[in-house]
Amino acid sequence: MSSIVTGAGKVVCVTGASGYIASWLVKFLLQRGYTVKASVRDPNDQKKTAHLTSLDGAKERLQLFKADLLEEGSFDSVIEGSEGVFHTASPFYHDVKDPEAELLDPAVKGTLNVLNSCAKSSSVKRVVLTSSIAAVSYNGKPRTPDVIVDETWFSDPDICKELKQWYVLSKTLAEDAAWKFVKEKGIDLVTMNPAMVIGPLLQPTLNTSAAAILNLINGAQTFLNFTLGWVNVKDVANAHILAYEVPSASGRYCLVESVAHYSEIVRLLRELYPSLPLPEKCADDKLFMPTYQVSKEKATSLGIDFIPLKTGLKETVESLKEKQFVNF
Repeated sequence: MSSIVTGAGKVVCVTGASGYIASWLVKFLLQRGYTVKASVRDPNDQKKTAHLTSLDGAKERLQLFKADLLEEGSFDSVIEGSEGVFHTASPFYHDVKDPEAELLDPAVKGTLNVLNSCAKSSSVKRVVLTSSIAAVSYNGKPRTPDVIVDETWFSDPDICKELKQWYVLSKTLAEDAAWKFVKEKGIDLVTMNPAMVIGPLLQPTLNTSAAAILNLINGAQTFLNFTLGWVNVKDVANAHILAYEVPSASGRYCLVESVAHYSEIVRLLRELYPSLPLPEKCADDKLFMPTYQVSKEKATSLGIDFIPLKTGLKETVESLKEKQFVNF
């Protein structure tokens, strides 16, 4: 990828730039020659920004801006002059006390705030929104081995509320609000809908999806009875860039390399690291949640060649070791 300088002279914007996916996105954009205007909560917090400012090309072509998802107009200056906008900023965690304040407002209002700034700017050609498979697959339809989830599926907010899946609800409402807004304003929007994202960490902090792997290798007694889609962070970052660069890209893109139950994740980790004390049993004694399929057709047509799950798991563990989240 680094040999192609497609972005020379072009300015793009990345929101929430210090996050897990966004950091890789910034890295790849700089590699491709783009000038990147990146928003973070506090540009002066070097703990949160050093991994960005030390990237190749950052000195010349990375500009950090302060912006707050809930502050109207705070993205105006970041977006002004950008041809492409990658909106990745949205909180992701499970232990929520106040869903409205912690997840829903930042996701929905934040997305509309960013899109509002895009609508004001004459430079913006396309917006790529980081949504989630969460906004796709919670619609009450059964997910069994013969079922193929694809981009035509939309999660149902009522079902999310019933299940108290607040993160899922936040992504569902945010994406829904985005599509309505761009239709009204005539903005060219493409959404990325990745599943559980794994792979190496660039940022110094532990993100939610890497924490799930850390938990398994760090002495957990049981694994969850849960089946999820999995995808490598490098593929997700790369897909964002292709969604911006490929003129024919449109609509939504499910980004899932494979769908696997936690028991399968443990099995692969055991193959990779036979000496680790991995959990032997499931957290409950119910039947394992079935696996299902997610269509790769659109993602593949964009030019994504998915990194295998096992490779991603190895990269995650090696990265957790390197960053000293775990020692063995």
